[in-house]
Amino acid sequence: MQNDIGIGGVYLPGLLVTMLAAFIVARIVWQVLSWTGLYSLVWHRALFNLALYILILGAMSSLSNRLFS
Repeated sequence: MQNDIGIGGVYLPGLLVTMLAAFIVARIVWQVLSWTGLYSLVWHRALFNLALYILILGAMSSLSNRLFS
């Protein structure tokens, strides 16, 4: 993973940018799950959302490691 990413002269940690991107993707997935009614199959919605976010973050982090290495 890259150490720093410069945006407009401001250097941000690479993980922070990845976390923001993963949150945006997770919000889209959460909306799709809500529209389709699949949340009715989930026991604890908050824990499910957290686990889904962590999975998306891990996938994006792994993908960025492979792309930038």
